[in-house]
Amino acid sequence: MGTEDKQIITSTVDGRGIAEVVVDNPPVNALPVAGWYRLAETLTGLGHDPAVRAVVLRAEGRGFNAGVDIKEIQADDGYASLIGANRGCYAAFAAVYDCAVPVVAAVQGFCLGGGIGLVGNADVIVAAENAVFGLPEVDRGALGAATHLSRLVPLHKARAMMYTSATAAAAELHAYGSVLEVVPTGRLRERAIEVAAEIADKDPVVIRAAKEAFAGIDLWDVKRSYRYEQGFTFELNLSGVADRVRDTFGKDEQDARKS
Repeated sequence: MGTEDKQIITSTVDGRGIAEVVVDNPPVNALPVAGWYRLAETLTGLGHDPAVRAVVLRAEGRGFNAGVDIKEIQADDGYASLIGANRGCYAAFAAVYDCAVPVVAAVQGFCLGGGIGLVGNADVIVAAENAVFGLPEVDRGALGAATHLSRLVPLHKARAMMYTSATAAAAELHAYGSVLEVVPTGRLRERAIEVAAEIADKDPVVIRAAKEAFAGIDLWDVKRSYRYEQGFTFELNLSGVADRVRDTFGKDEQDARKS
């Protein structure tokens, strides 16, 4: 069985208790406010379903996730869309972390901004050979998800990536140990489901307890840490700096296309 809307498709695979959550919002899988909330609700609901033993979180298209819908925020004369995006991202990232069963992220192509928040809170990551991970927030006049990037790469690497907007390849994250496997793009979904099946084969009560136990021994509170980061995003927007940076970034992109 499955449910579907514009951004999110959820279905159960082969009756094994493996659920798939698929993000499909062309062209780059950047989600609007409603999409982030829908993703959070979907993951939370699956975790509450006793028939679900593991979740595979993946996406269709060229990339896994490009973050928030910047155009939606820029089209808002006030701050409602910004607040909605921040709260929606917070809810979605927390839903991955709090999902009562393990979440296996299957990442292809670009994984940027909000994508880092989702993947950084996942339990297991399988990546395609073409996957790249990055946090180009400073180019958008924003901050956030350094909390989650720091779970994927060493701290000084995370700082360099944040300050320069550089990306890291899947093979590099595999070397750090945050990505479980790097596979050909055509085998990504298959391998992610295979990993989820290994989890689903275990006693579900024990697996749910293990997920809860890992959250209890985490080295830092990812939800509180991310919320702290969001405060700086609000400051940058209220001061007008974010608009200036986004306008400059947009002009640079247009100039690059003309040259």
